[in-house]
Amino acid sequence: MRVHVLLFDAGTDSEGIHSLEIAGRTVVLLFENPDDAERYAGLLEAQDFPVPTVEALDREDVDLFCREAGYEARLIESGFVPSNDEERLFMAPPQSNRDVSNWKDEAVSDGGVAEQQGVEPARQGLETEPESNPELDELRRRLEGLL
Repeated sequence: MRVHVLLFDAGTDSEGIHSLEIAGRTVVLLFENPDDAERYAGLLEAQDFPVPTVEALDREDVDLFCREAGYEARLIESGFVPSNDEERLFMAPPQSNRDVSNWKDEAVSDGGVAEQQGVEPARQGLETEPESNPELDELRRRLEGLL
């Protein structure tokens, strides 16, 4: 089975894979549908995150990479509908990102993974709603309307 992942600097020595830090776990999203991966990449770009490339890879290879690195691989199936706050992060990135201005320098030491940090509530079990940004909310509504 092929899955679609978000890579930064694909094909270079500083290649990194997009991940989320959720409750102390590093989660790598594996999109079944390439359009879902492209939509998520667009949401990252709208947040001024470095623009990722959507790459189709064998799921077994990505699962093996994740196991060896201690990451959790999470398949986002076509038609996925989130059922809780944590799963909503799989459809729309959190509003705050880890500072990735030096992630390329860290690639050698941390396995080449660029992470997106969840907002503080995500690290504490999503007990409260994240701060709202009207422009991002409108963009999300428009993009989700395309699904």
